[in-house]
Amino acid sequence: MTEPAVANVPKQLLIGGRWRDAAGGATFAVEDPSTGQQLAEVADASVDDGTAALDAAVAAQAEWGQAAPRDRGEILRRAFELITERTDDLARIMTLEMGKTLAESRAEIAYAAEFFRWFSEEAVRIHGRYSVAPNGATRLLTLKQPVGPCLMITPWNFPLAMATRKIGPAVAAGCTMVLKPAGLTPLSALAAADILCEAGLPDGVLNVVTTSHTGAVMGPLIADSRLRKLTFTGSTEVGRTLIEQSAQNLLRVSMELGGNAPFLVFDDADLDAAVEGAMLAKMRNIGEACTAANRFLVHSSVADEFAERLAERMSGLRIGRGVDDGVDVGPLVEEAQRSKVSELVDDAVGRGARVLTGGSAVEGEGWFYQPTVLTDVPKDARLCSEEIFGPVAAIVRFDDEAEAIAQANATEYGLVAYAFTRDFARATRVFEGLETGMIGINQGIVSNPAAPFGGVKASGFGREGGFEGIDEYLETKYVGFPWE
Repeated sequence: MTEPAVANVPKQLLIGGRWRDAAGGATFAVEDPSTGQQLAEVADASVDDGTAALDAAVAAQAEWGQAAPRDRGEILRRAFELITERTDDLARIMTLEMGKTLAESRAEIAYAAEFFRWFSEEAVRIHGRYSVAPNGATRLLTLKQPVGPCLMITPWNFPLAMATRKIGPAVAAGCTMVLKPAGLTPLSALAAADILCEAGLPDGVLNVVTTSHTGAVMGPLIADSRLRKLTFTGSTEVGRTLIEQSAQNLLRVSMELGGNAPFLVFDDADLDAAVEGAMLAKMRNIGEACTAANRFLVHSSVADEFAERLAERMSGLRIGRGVDDGVDVGPLVEEAQRSKVSELVDDAVGRGARVLTGGSAVEGEGWFYQPTVLTDVPKDARLCSEEIFGPVAAIVRFDDEAEAIAQANATEYGLVAYAFTRDFARATRVFEGLETGMIGINQGIVSNPAAPFGGVKASGFGREGGFEGIDEYLETKYVGFPWE
């Protein structure tokens, strides 16, 4: 029987303000990862459908770019209120298509909605400046204008928040959009689009294209000279390919890519706080987050105690279907993801790591994997350099501060890091020395709509959220004129 919350979500493409079928009526299945069973079917867009979506965005850009900032902000504010009112239905949709528990889905709904509230307030704070040239002969006027039509490609792990984090600033700035949500979890984005239509977003400003042929459908849009910006959240491998494609038309590009987050625990750390922070940094979203702690770098003097405490907490988590009461850990999103986690754990154990708890897939239906703690993990284990994206904590020892920072930086990624210490001077040295775009000191979560989210090195460039987030959707124009 179809879930009522899922049944109410549009399953078609949104193009030019109209929900419509894909060319030829093509569809693809969305599955419940806790059972492997089909949850819904959504429209499977063709290349022509993608082009039609960009046509609609281009047609709407001029008028939308001139809309009053307050009007744009009020649409976002109404959408924020509608999302908040419908938290329970949206959370159930998210849990069914992605797997996380209802409690985590509700937390994501609140986080996702907050981007609309934040950028509703930023819409009326797009500032320019006026100044006198140094020689006094000219006046300098600087203004900000919308970049233009944007293509947004979002991932499956935070299916609503990754959409609102991009849509919010684009709406506030006056840009039109084509959104391509992940094929594994399209329902949350479709529900959000429906809410924005209800909130009064004009036809063609947001167009949503779901497809199982991402490269074939998105490629022509990226190559289209009318597109002005590409924003992507996903793997570094795919990000590199998209950046190459974007170079043809010199698109404005922002990329939030992979991570390999180090979690540093120093010998003076409050271990109670460190274990609590570790649970948040590791188990949020079943570990399927680019911000998830990947490598736990722990001082040798406290490594055993930290590992035992963390293993005790992880072993006490209840595994099950996310919509069921009392469940702490849902399934991974698909079989391929679980297989990769298994490979990484097996590789580490084969190189000498010890399993303190977990260490294997759960038998039966769905893509469940046991919460796992590995200790004495050698530095050459694959999970020290590859993103785990699962409920696995790998503990590596260090002996001094310089070694800890060097190990933390020994990766191509640079998204986020965490450090636990009671020494303020050490904390300062650590956050200055770490090569990441975000750092949590004595806390296991850094994400906040009011803060700039993004990384360095192979974790991408550009920022989402904060005051910086709207700048990604604005061009700077300078006007000079004589003064006599």
